[in-house]
Amino acid sequence: MKYRTERDLIRALLAASPEEQRRIIWSMTPADVLALDADFESWAHQAQLPPETEGWRTWLMMAGRGFGKTRAGAEWVEKIARSRPGVRIALVGATIDEARRVMVEGVSGILSVAKRRRHRVSWEPSMGRLRWPNGSEAQLFSGDNPEGLRGPEHDFAWCDELAKWRSPESAWMNLQMGLRRGSRPRALVTTTPRSIELLKRIRDEKWTVTTTGRTGDNINLDERFVEVMVATYGGTRIGRQELDGELIEEIEGSLWPRELMERCRSTAPVCERIVVGVDPPAGVGEGVDACGIVVAGKRGEELYVIADETVQGLSPEGWANRVAAAAARWGASVVVAEANNGGAMVASVLRAADCPVKVKLVHASKGKVARAEPVALRFEAGKAFLAGCFPKLEDQMAGMIAGGEYEGPGRSPDRADAMVWAMTELGETKSGLPRVRRL
Repeated sequence: MKYRTERDLIRALLAASPEEQRRIIWSMTPADVLALDADFESWAHQAQLPPETEGWRTWLMMAGRGFGKTRAGAEWVEKIARSRPGVRIALVGATIDEARRVMVEGVSGILSVAKRRRHRVSWEPSMGRLRWPNGSEAQLFSGDNPEGLRGPEHDFAWCDELAKWRSPESAWMNLQMGLRRGSRPRALVTTTPRSIELLKRIRDEKWTVTTTGRTGDNINLDERFVEVMVATYGGTRIGRQELDGELIEEIEGSLWPRELMERCRSTAPVCERIVVGVDPPAGVGEGVDACGIVVAGKRGEELYVIADETVQGLSPEGWANRVAAAAARWGASVVVAEANNGGAMVASVLRAADCPVKVKLVHASKGKVARAEPVALRFEAGKAFLAGCFPKLEDQMAGMIAGGEYEGPGRSPDRADAMVWAMTELGETKSGLPRVRRL
């Protein structure tokens, strides 16, 4: 389809669905593609554009691979350098080589952006320096040489892949000490997240604005590539970090470190026995904890987490119906429910929901973390597995601290507690029951 003007093309893209956007892009002429590509601000994601709020000092862009972080950084730097005469900009990569190859000379780097917009920029590779006709300059630095950032003063800085820097703390400190030139010094950090203390601290600072994005948000990427990546890594720690751009925090002393959960990931087997674990909420409505509903199975001496069907905000009748449905769907032999929060009520609502199997009420004599420790030992011994990816459940499991308290998301590890009840029930019973269910 031919568009009368570049603006007509952009309006058509903005009004289209993601699928239609891809179809339009693939049908464009080379001239259309070049014109559209140069008009970055018209088609970029909001997360790729500078924050509109005032008062920020650091713009943290944490996003998955292929989201367009490099292009966004290059566009930001080129626009600043071109529009503000005489500014000094620090370009900090993981290494000098990466800063040059990616930030300056890459297909989405500063030189490429300037060429698209037909702007003059002088590149001096031997000096690691870019110069604009108005006197603005950008100098290359690296995160593995913090001393190189000691001394120079800058108006702005673009820091790429900070989570990969060899000496992130000292390099960032020296950069911040020199980021004092001009009336409003600012830094852009573009990175795929990793669990390092500096990144978490930058994110939590009151003068930081954080934007995020996923690999699949980039409509210019090949659909098949995105499909393969999601099918291969979707829901795993690697996928959540590298594709979804999530900062997956490692908590010291966790009963379930992320590495352990990845090692224990499996596929669902034919189980000899299946149970549903339930951690009922103490109240009703949006503000109460969720009703943890986790399905687990047993094959021989091995235990498997099969499904997380946790719900929130439902009435007792509502979550009881979900428990009954899960028990029927998975062919469970028993529902194990914590009875500390109104045991009689839990039993009655499950009976009223026509729960198709026996309901076993259990009373918590120990704290949630203490109950979880024997189950965690089964995972460490290679006798318990995650039959799939359960991001919200895994976040709670990672927040349960050996000999301590819960430090994960939410007020209570309702999903993890339901999982522990189910796995404990399976671990206390012998295998070989006649019920067989293929998942």
